[in-house]
Amino acid sequence: MPHLAILGGTPVRNKLFPAHNTMGREEKQAVEAVLDSGNLSQYLGTWHEDFYGGPWVRQFEENWKAVFQTKHAITVNSNTSGLYAAIGACDIGPGDEVIVSPYTMTASAVAPMVYGAVPVFADIDEDIFCLSPGSIEAKITPRTKAILIVHIFGHPADMDPVMAIAKKHRLKVIEDCAQAPLSKYKGRYVGTIADIGVFSLNYHKHIHTGEGGVIVTDDAMLAERLQLIRNHGEAVVDQKGTSGFDFPLGFNYRLTELQAAIGIEQLKKLPDLLERRIRHAQFLTKKLKGYPGLIPPVVRDQTTHAYYLHAVKFDKKVVGVSRNTFVNALQAELPSAVLRETTPILGAGYVKPLYYQSIYHSDHPRLPYNWALYNGKVSYEPGLCPVTERMHFEELFTHEYMRPSMQKEDLDDVVCAFDKIYRHMDELEEYEYIPKRNRFTKSK
Repeated sequence: MPHLAILGGTPVRNKLFPAHNTMGREEKQAVEAVLDSGNLSQYLGTWHEDFYGGPWVRQFEENWKAVFQTKHAITVNSNTSGLYAAIGACDIGPGDEVIVSPYTMTASAVAPMVYGAVPVFADIDEDIFCLSPGSIEAKITPRTKAILIVHIFGHPADMDPVMAIAKKHRLKVIEDCAQAPLSKYKGRYVGTIADIGVFSLNYHKHIHTGEGGVIVTDDAMLAERLQLIRNHGEAVVDQKGTSGFDFPLGFNYRLTELQAAIGIEQLKKLPDLLERRIRHAQFLTKKLKGYPGLIPPVVRDQTTHAYYLHAVKFDKKVVGVSRNTFVNALQAELPSAVLRETTPILGAGYVKPLYYQSIYHSDHPRLPYNWALYNGKVSYEPGLCPVTERMHFEELFTHEYMRPSMQKEDLDDVVCAFDKIYRHMDELEEYEYIPKRNRFTKSK
């Protein structure tokens, strides 16, 4: 009789893990106050006091500025919108190149294309999975105008060398902080180190408003451009008296009063929610260090990790089975979570390297790397970023078992699942390869 659940044994746990639900009485009261006001959104797309939104939007921005110690905060309706606005505010356009990460959500790479610029993929560091400064510098050409850095999984990128490279080549730097609110790099919050920082308020982030985002900057001109892009700026510049620089077209990237009211309450909870994530992640890191072939997340000196995900490296040569087989076995031992019933909170890799997407292999004339205005040469072929590919296809797995809602008994079950697999690794080795049939099972 096999022991491992993947082979028909009894799993470590059947009960779903607790939901990641940060909403409470405070958010309900805030929403009721907005409903009672009758103004669910108070923007006007003309030059007026309400061009900047209503009282909840403006209060949320003030609170965000105070917490993150930045001069300007501009709310938007998503982190994606924030990235698009940031590219526009930096005056990036057709023929330009922006260095981006291949190992992140697709919007981080698509953002330059919205303005006709070309994304250029650099490779990642193999310990923190953010863009490698050395790879960034190797990708710079006379057409490079910006670096879009992602603090992936919650660990800050190595910002000192990134900013030094940017200064040397006179480049703008945009920080995608969707997964790293309140992460610090050498005493400074990520998002406040470069020209512009963008944060996410999507429903599965540390705090959320359903959908939403916040952009921060210390540059008054960039802040003004971001506000114009957010709210139909071309309709107000004449009345506003804006002059002295060109501005991109405006969009509707506005956050509602309802979302801002929720955001005000969520922001108050962020330090405690983050502290719990860190405590749970440190517990799991300590436990997993005891298993040969597993390398839990690295936290570099003078940084704090926000642990959007707990990213673990896997050494097949040491463990004796492939990463995918190991992850499949873990998934069989542990369920998902409330509100995520059909979606695992554990997976092999993260996202397939973005340059594998078909859009980067199309000759469609609307794509900026096919435009006559672009006189550079860019590659999106497999093998472009070998560290990224090795991490995704062979070595890395990520999970969310460190979420704030987890209790001690939940974390113990997670550790128990790892322990069970290691105690019965011989079963897993036999499962992965069947010598008599000389073939691999479907788990491969």
